Amino acid sequence: MRIDRPASRRLSRRAALVGAGWCALSTLPLGAMGQSLPDLVARAKPSVVLVGTYRETDAPRFRFSGTGFVVGDGWTVVTNAHVLPDPSIPAEGRVVQVQAWRGERQWEARPARVLTVARERDLAVLRLEGGPALPALTLAEGPPPREGSELAFIGFPIGGALGFAHVTHRALLSSITGLVLPQSSGQGLSPRAVRALRDGPMDIFQLDATAYPGNSGGPVFDVASGQVVGVINMVLARGTRESALSQPTGITYALPVALLHPLLKDLPR
Repeated sequence: MRIDRPASRRLSRRAALVGAGWCALSTLPLGAMGQSLPDLVARAKPSVVLVGTYRETDAPRFRFSGTGFVVGDGWTVVTNAHVLPDPSIPAEGRVVQVQAWRGERQWEARPARVLTVARERDLAVLRLEGGPALPALTLAEGPPPREGSELAFIGFPIGGALGFAHVTHRALLSSITGLVLPQSSGQGLSPRAVRALRDGPMDIFQLDATAYPGNSGGPVFDVASGQVVGVINMVLARGTRESALSQPTGITYALPVALLHPLLKDLPR
């Protein structure tokens, strides 16, 4: 003979099971089930830095030129090659300096030296000198995010004109496309595009967001995983892909981190 439990006991047992399941889910590591964009921004800001040059006779002494972000051991900074000073400038005028965020809108100057530069990919890796290690971001490995993925990038658009505060932009990965547009003849290719073709095919990310001067070198995140999947770059991409366009499109481009990984191997110290 079957004896049913009272409805109240069945409901309480079910509620207990649901509650236990919820507790188990809520203790998963951040990013295991997705994370909110505010959480990602708060965690990433201490790793996104100002990159520029420093000279005693300049006014201001620190001249901002782009964004960078910390990876690896906490002393390694990634940025765009075009953010660095022109090699033709005398050495005393090419002192690279990184401004690290200390919270409450306070910045700390850190000297840096250039470890490696890949100008054909417009990427550079710096080494911080002195001071403690900074929080490092995690670089994605494996295949790139799928088209349609929700992304975000952090940087310093328009530099000091708006104040040196971290600014976050949301973006959709609109397309993974070739760096150089197909042309009916070679006359439509700029010298930079010709060099890019000689270096071999290269895919880039096209984002439906607008980056500004100062965003160059900033990290692009996959919001779901919190990992860096790309590096904002407008100079290399626009100078090749959009060289035939008379008007700017407002599209933002980023270099996949797959191009960065080889530079980070066997770095000089």
